[in-house]
Amino acid sequence: MPANHALRSFGVAALAAGAVAVALYAFGTQHVPDYSTSLFGRSGPQTLSLKSWLATGVLALALAQVGLALWMYGRLPGVPLAPRAVNRVHRAVGIAAVLLTLPIAYHCAFAYGVQTHVDTRVAVHSIAGCFFYGAFVAKLVVVRSRRLPGYALPLAGGTLVTIVAVLWYTSSFWFFNDFSLP
Repeated sequence: MPANHALRSFGVAALAAGAVAVALYAFGTQHVPDYSTSLFGRSGPQTLSLKSWLATGVLALALAQVGLALWMYGRLPGVPLAPRAVNRVHRAVGIAAVLLTLPIAYHCAFAYGVQTHVDTRVAVHSIAGCFFYGAFVAKLVVVRSRRLPGYALPLAGGTLVTIVAVLWYTSSFWFFNDFSLP
């Protein structure tokens, strides 16, 4: 019977992730972009620098999350198991990272929407942005479930960090690298 519970929990996580990602994709493809949408008083090209630095902060926090998780689960060679307080720090860093994504996502959604026809970079970025919030919801489901196998949480967290890296690469790195990707 435990396999059924795990399968059900995986199913709930996958359905929640899919519903959020599809809803964001549908909104983004149906929404009429408004390139004059401002972010903290900046609009148009002025937002690129701001969003790039905010996204770099998100990437740094995501990498801190990986380090803290490895420490909490005793996966850092030669480093003793983390004290319990690190769990709260891990959670606070995660909350800060997600909150930092919100102004970026707001601007992307309303100024640009989901664009899959411009070029590959923009298409990958648009789709990854939709998947990010779906993966975040899935991780919340996985964190709350006690019935999933031990690999489920690192898989969910690793997926989130990977998506953050893809989003950063297709936006911030592109901006910092003079609007080009290697």
